[in-house]
Amino acid sequence: MTRQVATNITWHPGHVTREERMAVTRQKPCCIWLTGLSACGKSTIAMALEQVLIQRGHLAYVLDGDNIRHGLNKNLGFSPEDREENIRRIGEVAKLFVDAGLIVITSFISPYRADRDKVRALLQPGEFVEVFVDASVEVCAKRDPKGLYEKAMRGEIKNFTGVSPDAPYEAPASPELHLKTDEISVEEAVATLLDYLESKGHLTPGA
Repeated sequence: MTRQVATNITWHPGHVTREERMAVTRQKPCCIWLTGLSACGKSTIAMALEQVLIQRGHLAYVLDGDNIRHGLNKNLGFSPEDREENIRRIGEVAKLFVDAGLIVITSFISPYRADRDKVRALLQPGEFVEVFVDASVEVCAKRDPKGLYEKAMRGEIKNFTGVSPDAPYEAPASPELHLKTDEISVEEAVATLLDYLESKGHLTPGA
């Protein structure tokens, strides 16, 4: 089915600048884009980072892949086309969060480089922080709390990233951060992310 595209619309610029929002939030907004295989640790790291940021007085919010598919993207499946649309929508939402002055943390497999690059292009330079949450298929399968890898390997789940032949994962070529979660703890991953945010001026020193 072809979607009808609206043509009689106009973009209405706001009256509040980013600089004015930053003066209120005391932080430089950005999108921390966690990408990696299912059960590699994306959601765990995202939630832990959000908690630390909030405790330190920063405005942060997690957009999680499973949670988004319960609402905004509940009409999408896991075909290549639906995966592309899933990430396109999330990219637009993340852009709004960044424009509002937040540090938005996304946790999506987002298997295709082209889709992640499109999200990067939506944001200003330095606002898209691609983080490769890296663990082998074997390690992810052992951690998997849902038993999805076992089902995928038995052929019960189609289009399962990293297992199904028709669902490859394209690892980032040059991410801002590379977290090998089969070698480091969640606490170490969060510390690495905080160090990066501080070094790039996203967090007010001492806040």
